[in-house]
Amino acid sequence: MSLSVRRLSLPGVLEIVPTQHSDDRGLFSEVWNAADLARHGVIVDFIQDNHSISRLRGVMRGLHYQLPPFAQDKLVRVVRGAIFDVAVDINPDSQTFGQWVSAELSATRWNQLFVPAGYAHGFVTTQPDTEVIYKVSNPYSCEHERSIRFDDPQLAIAWPIKADDMLLSEKDRLAPTLDAADLPAMRENVA
Repeated sequence: MSLSVRRLSLPGVLEIVPTQHSDDRGLFSEVWNAADLARHGVIVDFIQDNHSISRLRGVMRGLHYQLPPFAQDKLVRVVRGAIFDVAVDINPDSQTFGQWVSAELSATRWNQLFVPAGYAHGFVTTQPDTEVIYKVSNPYSCEHERSIRFDDPQLAIAWPIKADDMLLSEKDRLAPTLDAADLPAMRENVA
């Protein structure tokens, strides 16, 4: 697998762009290879793939995370459309606690975002009919699922779409701020 890896400004968060091999028929790309990613420090046993479809521009999903022992590493990619993807450091012991990083992921750019456990993750669609596929290292656990408000003033995330123009689930609309979020157990799982 040939790929380029760019380390973003928060520890462990990577933008990954697999190589495409194109000809008259179309293209081929190896989008995930454990050995190649391990050479870049990503050593993860992904156990599940998730696929979301958002019909409209402005669909907000996040900011989500799971507490240990179900904390998840994620490898996120867009197969149709585009998203503004965000990772927020929620490890209270981290020097970058409460800081966020973003990447624009799209089917056209063919890029992916690796988000390690210890981060809240969320995205907003910037095009209609957007499909996102992401790998996770632990299964979904309702008991361990948590969220943080996408528009928490303390985080001050510079979303490319106004909050009033976003479509959210009721759960995401009622999410607590970072100050009120259930975070202490994250210390056990984050280096």
